[in-house]
Amino acid sequence: MYIFIILVGLILIVISIYNKLIRSKNHVEEANADINVQLKRRFDLIPNLIETVKGYMNHEKEVLEKITELRSQALSTSDFKESDKLNQEISKNISSILVSFENYPDLKANQNFLSLQSELVDTENKIQSARRFYNNVTKDYNILIESIPTNIFAKLFNYQKKPLLEISLEEAKNINVKF
Repeated sequence: MYIFIILVGLILIVISIYNKLIRSKNHVEEANADINVQLKRRFDLIPNLIETVKGYMNHEKEVLEKITELRSQALSTSDFKESDKLNQEISKNISSILVSFENYPDLKANQNFLSLQSELVDTENKIQSARRFYNNVTKDYNILIESIPTNIFAKLFNYQKKPLLEISLEEAKNINVKF
């Protein structure tokens, strides 16, 4: 009788640990999906923004072309780290463009541009928020699969550590716009 109770208790513990691992893994996947939703929103805004500013900006043409090229590369890659690196480069270039818009009074007065700029800034903020959320749930997931006793079951069920999103020191520097 006691053996049966102990066996049932162990089964319930294994089920509880497994469910905790599943829940944590799904939080990481949800956070990654949230980032992708915001990136898609940004990718959809970029062509509209570029078309709106083309007539106003000759000096920044090179940066606009770079953003378009990076956007294409980011859309075509399935590698998580490469995608994040490309998207950080897009963010850096978009920030540079947004800072340089100050030199175009006619563009700053264009309602379509103002709306797109506002949406793009909002999207950039949401991307940063989604990245922070991803790192938070990924940290919790990684702690869970490395902690005793869940690490035993994580190895048994082949749960792997997930990468955190990082920004290099070069990317974290302030943007300098030169004219």
